[in-house]
Amino acid sequence: MRHFTIIAAAGALAACATTPSSQPSADFTRASAALFDSGGTQSADADLMENDDGIGVTIRAYGLTPGVHAVHIHETGNCDAYDFSSAAGHWNPLDREHGRESPGGQHMGDMPNLVIGQAGEGLIELTIEGARVSGGRTALLDEDGAAVVIHALPDDYRSQPSGAAGERIACGVVEPAGY
Repeated sequence: MRHFTIIAAAGALAACATTPSSQPSADFTRASAALFDSGGTQSADADLMENDDGIGVTIRAYGLTPGVHAVHIHETGNCDAYDFSSAAGHWNPLDREHGRESPGGQHMGDMPNLVIGQAGEGLIELTIEGARVSGGRTALLDEDGAAVVIHALPDDYRSQPSGAAGERIACGVVEPAGY
């Protein structure tokens, strides 16, 4: 019986040794998204990293029409529809009203407007306070993921449910990064 126990234990250890070590854990602290327009041209990238205050977000856009564009994180990690409607509504795990000027606080997916200069480039950096990349009530990477979406118009920070931001012109699925 003793030999069987040792062999079983050795087999269990060998099985563990063959498990790929590159598999990410259930808790991610970094994520990224490559945003594409409806024609399939990449027009922005987003980097998201958990910090002590929430999630730090950097979005770099290029090749977009000059002007002011709304940017939001949407609740579903799917950009398959031609108009990006498959990304669903804004990421809103705390069930708040839309808009930075909302008295009860904004959606976690609400962001400042992105200003695109004459060269077609723009940058925004912000922190989504209280958010997490994964794990917990405010997790960005939940069972259906998330997407970053750029809109044709600026967000007015008031109108419900989406700030009168117009059509969706670029979309990128948020994916775990750094593993």
